Amino acid sequence: MPEPLKNLLHEALVGDMADRIAANAPPFDKERFMRLATDGLDALELMERSALIRDALFATLPDDFIEAAAILKASLPTLARPGLSGWMLLPVNQFIAARGPDHFELGLDLLKALTPHFTAEFGIRPFIHRDQQRALAVISGWVDDPDQHVRRLASEGTRPRLPWAMRLPQLVKDPAPILPILTALMDDPEDYVRRSVANSLNDIAKDHADLVAAFIAGHIQGASAERRRLLKHASRTLLKKGHAQALANFGFGAAASLVCELRLISGEVMFGKGLDFEIRVTNVGKAAQSVMIDYAIHHMKADGSLSPKVFKCKTIMLAPGQSQAIERRHAMRPITTRRYYPGLHRIAILVNGAESASESFILMMPSRDPS
Repeated sequence: MPEPLKNLLHEALVGDMADRIAANAPPFDKERFMRLATDGLDALELMERSALIRDALFATLPDDFIEAAAILKASLPTLARPGLSGWMLLPVNQFIAARGPDHFELGLDLLKALTPHFTAEFGIRPFIHRDQQRALAVISGWVDDPDQHVRRLASEGTRPRLPWAMRLPQLVKDPAPILPILTALMDDPEDYVRRSVANSLNDIAKDHADLVAAFIAGHIQGASAERRRLLKHASRTLLKKGHAQALANFGFGAAASLVCELRLISGEVMFGKGLDFEIRVTNVGKAAQSVMIDYAIHHMKADGSLSPKVFKCKTIMLAPGQSQAIERRHAMRPITTRRYYPGLHRIAILVNGAESASESFILMMPSRDPS
C-alpha cells in the first residue's frame, strides 16, 4: 500500500521547520512552535495537519506581517545552507494566504520567492479572489521570469478550477483576464510550464467550450510540434465530448462516413481481470478520414445508475473503403478513485466524439473463501 499523503507532514519535518526558522530569527520560540504544531498531529489528515502547523506559525511568528515575511523569506534555502522547502512550505502557503492579502505586493513577492522550493499555487489564490485586477497585474509580469517555477506559477496559480485549491468564481465565470498570460506562456521552453497552460485551458473548456475551441483555432495554424501537443492536451475534454470545432481543429471530421463494430470476448468480467474487446472501424466514405477512437466505460454506481469514464484508444488514418481492427484489454482492478459494484456495466466506442457502438457486460466479484 502507498504511504498515506498525511504522512508527508510529520513531527520530524516540523522539527526541521523550527530549526530553519530559528536560524534566521533567534527570538523564535521553537519549543512552543513544536508543541503547538505537533499537538494531536498524528490524528489529522494532510490539510488538517497543514492548518495545525500554520496556526503554530500564527502563534510564534511576529504579528506584524512585514516582520514575519522577512523571517520566512530569509528562511528559504540558499546555495550555502538548507532552508524551508518541500512539504514544510504547505503551511507557509496557508500562512501567507491568510495574512498576506493585507500587504498585497509584499505577500505576492514572498510567494514568488517561495515557489521554486515547493509551489505557491495554493497561497496565491486568496490574492486573486481579494483583488483580481491588482493580482493579475503583478502575476502577468512573471511570464518572462528566468525561473521556470515562477513562470509556471503564473499559469497554474490562476487556473479557475485548480484541484485541491479554492475555486476562483470570477475566472470560472469569465476567464478572459488570464488568456493573455496563457498566450504568453504557450511556447515556453519548458514542458513543465506548457502542460500547466494546457491544464488551465482544459479547466476553462469545462465552462466555456466554444471560447477554448475558438482560442485553439486561432493559435494552431503553423504551430510547432510542441505547441500543437499543448493545444491538443488542452482540448482533451472537448475532444472526448465530440465538440465539433475542437474536432475540426485537429482534422477530425463528422463520424457519418465511419462504421464501427464492437465485439466483446466475454459478456462477463471478473473483478481483478480485464474486459477484452475488439473494435473494427471502416471508412465507407469517398475521402480519407482521420479517425480518433476512444471508449467509455459506464460504471455502475451504488444506486444502480451508470456513470461514464472516457479512455483514449487510438488515432488512425483510413483511406476510402479501408478497415482497421483494434484489440484492447481494459483492466478492472482496484484503484483509489473508484469503488466498483457488481452488476450490469456498459462499454461504448466513440469515433470522432460520437458514440458509434456499445455493448453491456456483467462485472462479477470474486466469492470470499469461507475459511
